[in-house]
Amino acid sequence: MPKTPTLTSRLPQVGTTIFSVMSALATQTGAVNLGQGFPDFDCDERLIDAVTKAMREGHNQYPPMPGVPALRQAMAAKMQALYGLPCDPDTDITVTAGATQAILTAILAVVHPGDEVIVLEPCYDSYVPNIELAGGKVVRVPLVPGSFRPDFDAIAAAITPRTRALIINSPHNPSGQVWSADDMRRLDELLAPTDVLLISDEVYEHMVFDGQAHQSAARYPGLAARAFIISSFGKTYHVTGWKVGTVVAPAPLTAEFRKVHQFNVFTVNTPMQHALAAYMADPAPYFQLAAFYQRKRDLFRDGLAQTRFRLLPGQGTYFQCVGIENLAVAERDLPEADFCQWLTREIGVAAIPLSAFYGNGFDQKVVRFCFAKKDETLKAALERLARL
Repeated sequence: MPKTPTLTSRLPQVGTTIFSVMSALATQTGAVNLGQGFPDFDCDERLIDAVTKAMREGHNQYPPMPGVPALRQAMAAKMQALYGLPCDPDTDITVTAGATQAILTAILAVVHPGDEVIVLEPCYDSYVPNIELAGGKVVRVPLVPGSFRPDFDAIAAAITPRTRALIINSPHNPSGQVWSADDMRRLDELLAPTDVLLISDEVYEHMVFDGQAHQSAARYPGLAARAFIISSFGKTYHVTGWKVGTVVAPAPLTAEFRKVHQFNVFTVNTPMQHALAAYMADPAPYFQLAAFYQRKRDLFRDGLAQTRFRLLPGQGTYFQCVGIENLAVAERDLPEADFCQWLTREIGVAAIPLSAFYGNGFDQKVVRFCFAKKDETLKAALERLARL
């Protein structure tokens, strides 16, 4: 009989992501899917028209490995205008196949076997497997439970001579917390005497609410000099399926990043890059994004306020976290993951357990909803959640 060789897994602890599991369950049960973080509405038709135009104009072959020059130039102009960071589009900016690829490539470029990389939990689920694939050692530092603020004393205590990089994420998935200017200054002071690199996941940069400004690492010269700053067109323009992002980093870091990038994906979808470059000529869509999502946040929070869910602060992203401990159902005492399964099957609304974002499954009776949905979708979910 033919024999398939036995493999030793590179990622023995990894299974199917919680996002895929809950989305599949939502589809199976007909639940309103507020679990996985993607919009259920379409992007601007002008953007679709721009892709069609680019394809008809013949932009269908490989682009330059770092990305279409016009798109890198548009990103350089944006970084200067928004954050005051001068960027050379030829040496400092690379177009990637989404932010997840950007994070993996940055880690593979700089982390050697045995190097330590600090992650702040709860954190996006790709960080840890990426570090492990590079042969690095994951050092987990919890954000302050409840507030999800950075604990700088704990971060400082975690830095050792083996620390190669620190990954931060603001606005933060899953909590919706946003780092302040004081937070970024403290981080700058903490890292200044070290050679620790910074991987700054800023994919929700345009979703900061209540008049706050996004505190990009690009605003702080000491941080920008050691950072890979990661952005996502998918999040900004409601096209998560396009999988196009960018990495901004100083030329020496970008050179190492591109060594891996060219043998990882090599290049990224050509007509979509041309379309995004043309669309970026008008900054209004990303300037208006915070107000767009703040209105949805407020609609959703106002509805949740009529239930027994405990609302946690939602300063940014398109996620809202809630505590379940005060619900008038016995299932409130279930572990978060089991509660989300029950909520999907019996109430008809899918959510994500916050415990899925911790390596040790830390359970604090908190679940995450995504409000990047049509108003009618949110209202339908709220009608069902009103039973709780």
